[in-house]
Amino acid sequence: MKLFLSLLFLLAVMPVFAADDYVPGPDSKPQEGVPKGEVLKFELKNSAIFPGTVRDYWVYVPEQYTPDKPACVHVNQDGIQWQVPVVFDNLIAKKEMPVTIGVFVMHGRVPARDGSTALDRYNRSVEYDGLGDAYARFLLDELLPEVEKIVLPDGRPIRLSHDGNDRCIAGSSSGAIGAFTAAWERPEAFGRVFSSIGTFVDQRGGNDYPVMIRKHEPKALRVFLQDGSNDANGTGGNWFLANQEMLSAFEFAGYEVNHVWGDGGHNGKHATAILPEALRWLWKDWPKPVTKGVNSRAPVMEVLGAGSEWQMVSEGHGFTEGPAVNAKGEVFFTDIPNSRIHKIGLDGKVSVFAEDTGKANGLMFGPDGRLFACASGKKQIVAYDEAGKGSVIASDIDSNDLCVAQNGNVYVTDPPHKQVWLITPQGEKRVVDTNDKGGIAFPNGVRLTPDQSLLLVADMRGQFVWSYHIEADGSLSAKQPYHHLRLPDGVTESGADGMTVDSKGRLYVTTHLGVQFCDQAGRVNGIIAKPQRKWLANAVFGGANLDELYVCSSDKVFKRKTTVKGVRSADAPIKPEKPRL
Repeated sequence: MKLFLSLLFLLAVMPVFAADDYVPGPDSKPQEGVPKGEVLKFELKNSAIFPGTVRDYWVYVPEQYTPDKPACVHVNQDGIQWQVPVVFDNLIAKKEMPVTIGVFVMHGRVPARDGSTALDRYNRSVEYDGLGDAYARFLLDELLPEVEKIVLPDGRPIRLSHDGNDRCIAGSSSGAIGAFTAAWERPEAFGRVFSSIGTFVDQRGGNDYPVMIRKHEPKALRVFLQDGSNDANGTGGNWFLANQEMLSAFEFAGYEVNHVWGDGGHNGKHATAILPEALRWLWKDWPKPVTKGVNSRAPVMEVLGAGSEWQMVSEGHGFTEGPAVNAKGEVFFTDIPNSRIHKIGLDGKVSVFAEDTGKANGLMFGPDGRLFACASGKKQIVAYDEAGKGSVIASDIDSNDLCVAQNGNVYVTDPPHKQVWLITPQGEKRVVDTNDKGGIAFPNGVRLTPDQSLLLVADMRGQFVWSYHIEADGSLSAKQPYHHLRLPDGVTESGADGMTVDSKGRLYVTTHLGVQFCDQAGRVNGIIAKPQRKWLANAVFGGANLDELYVCSSDKVFKRKTTVKGVRSADAPIKPEKPRL
């Protein structure tokens, strides 16, 4: 009873705070003796990325800035919020964040012809809620270059760091998801993100982010999330629950992430109160780089392992394609415009294996050690011996890619005619699948499962990799759209091109988003980042232990170490473990 009465007394004398009762601390208020930066206002017109838009933006320059060294950068959506210039003054003076130039930009609007009778077109949701790289390109290609043209009243030019580790991007509500999207699309340009009451709900697809974060190879981003339990709850979803899903995804994938949850609503009160804390954490240990994938539970890291990064193997080509691996683990690839096949030795040295290849595209080694090639420029299938001498095994096929089974059967994709061909060891050729009345729009990559019981064909202009059962005579049956690939926002084509498999039965597909790998049940488990922002054409496991993933990307070839091993269909079939459903 005494304990109960004591608790009642404490409750009676304790102050009662209403929801959203947040008070900014001293770092959010002007302090005597602290150098004050200047804020200049500008207008941006003539955007090519968001045509017809005009917008205001402000630039904050700290007193400590000197042009002899490029400054760190803070980009803020929706203009100046949260008393940021004052917070910057105080934290920069205390060396709790680096010397940072702030760029505070409003969303665009297209002015009405007659403002008295018509509204401007407001671009806020398009720019901020929209996924994809459009807003990142606007910042990097249009806004920030304009900022770097500014000469301050005292004659100092503005110089900005272009290193993502030196850049933070922030916003609230739709501005928060816009900030994160810019960093997600271009992590090399924005490495630190502050998100207040972020709109990670289905306004323009933002609800996909938690799944995307779990599947994609982790990026070098440090993210601070703020939200309140009384945030919005509408047709797009529940804002507070969505932010908790984001936190869970970041933790699952091994990101540097921090958060503060409160009881606030959809406003800036809480963010204003905790901004100094958030900025201290976002800039802690700078200039030490932001880490990625630490203690990640994402399947993509199970495949890659710690420390795995892309390494360039060969460059200076017209367009690379068709990587294939021989029994030694040496990798061969084509340079289509230059009609060459190159060889990558186990020592990493690159040499020319064959010239005048008829613009050879897809390659694969057969069980007899010959290298089979799609000589698409000559409409031939050619087999090369170890000396690089070719012999024609089939003609009059518009080929793209091929695979060779351990029994000697060769399957070839024919995109112009939407067909798949079979060439037997006896030289017989016949069409075993056609899509002239629908189905696969552009049959491209073609591979066998490790047990060689199924044929897989990628549809470059669709979303699926199709699966077929292989009959005893080599014909195909039980055709089905099977592996469900992820698409970039606003795109209807996966860009599925080349494919390869590992000993666990996973299928690796080069796509617009990167190398997507699927489990045996056809579900995307992970997405490996592209080595460069160019077309990703094909992939194969190579090296002496078949544990290096090689990819052809436009003019270059790259590789990276993996924890898994590839499978050659020239070898005896293997039966992977049953998939865990």
